[in-house]
Amino acid sequence: MKLKNSCLLAVMFASVMITGLVFCPLALAQQASETQPASQVIEYRIGAKDLLEIKVYELPELNQTVRVAEDGTVSLAVIGKVEVSGLTAQELEKKLAAILDEKYTKNAHVTVIIREHQKIAVIGAVGRPGVYEMAGQTSLLQILSEAGGLTTQAGKEIHILRQNDAGQKERIVLNVDELMKKSNDANLMLQPKDEIIVPFDQQLTVFVYGEVKNPGAIQFMESKKITLLQAVAQAGGLTEWANAVQVQVKRKDPKTGKDLNYWYNLKKIVNGSKPDIYLQDGDVVVVH
Repeated sequence: MKLKNSCLLAVMFASVMITGLVFCPLALAQQASETQPASQVIEYRIGAKDLLEIKVYELPELNQTVRVAEDGTVSLAVIGKVEVSGLTAQELEKKLAAILDEKYTKNAHVTVIIREHQKIAVIGAVGRPGVYEMAGQTSLLQILSEAGGLTTQAGKEIHILRQNDAGQKERIVLNVDELMKKSNDANLMLQPKDEIIVPFDQQLTVFVYGEVKNPGAIQFMESKKITLLQAVAQAGGLTEWANAVQVQVKRKDPKTGKDLNYWYNLKKIVNGSKPDIYLQDGDVVVVH
C-alpha cells in the first residue's frame, strides 16, 4: 500500500512539473473559478497594431511577421490585403486557408501566432485591477466592466494616461457622473497601451475655530467637497457673539508654504448676494 501511494504521488508530482515550475492544479482551478467563470473566458481578438507571425507550410514564401494596420488589415505576399481585425488567431488561420484553397493550393496548413497584442492596464478603485486585452474596438465602460466595475471607494474622476505621437504620456480626466450617463461622449474608445487610473476617494479635513458652537476638525470625502457655509453649519453654527461679516479662511500656499488669508462675508453668502466657496484640505476657518 505504501509503495502504491508513493507511485501515485510521484505520478501526480511529475504531471504538474511544467518548464521547471511546480503548480498546484487544484489551487489554480479554484483561483480561476473565483476570478473568472469559464463561461466568461474570452479568446483574444486581433486588433490594430498587433504583431502577427504567419506561416504556411505549403508556401514558405508566405511566411512573414506583420503588424496590423490602423484599418485592421495586413498586407501579405501573394494574397494582398486581408481584413483581420476582430478575428481570433484560429479564425484567421481558417480565413487564410480558405483564400489559399480558392486561389493557390488545396488543404493549406496555416499557423497564426500573435507575437504582440495590445493590452490596457486598469488600476485603482476597481473590483479586479490588472492588465486586460483589447478585443478589437473597446470602450472605457467595457474595460471598466471587465475590471469588476468601480468600488464604493472610487472618487469622482477617472484618469487615462495615453501616449502621444511624440512618445509622451498625456492625461485625460473624465467625470464619473458624466461617464455613467447614457449616450455620452465621455465613454470614449480606448487605444492600445492606455493606462486607466481610478483614484480612491480620500478623506480630507478642515478646521473651524472661534465663535462657533462646536469648534474643531471636520472631515469630508474629496468627491463630496465642502463649502464654507457647510463647514460652519457642521461646527454647530455661529454663536451670538460671532462677527459674520468677516470670517477668515487660512490656507497654505502649496508652492511657497506661506499662509494665505482670505476674508468672507457670511451674511451675504447666506442671503445669496455672494457665492459660497469650496474649502480645501487643511483650510482653517476662524470666526471672530
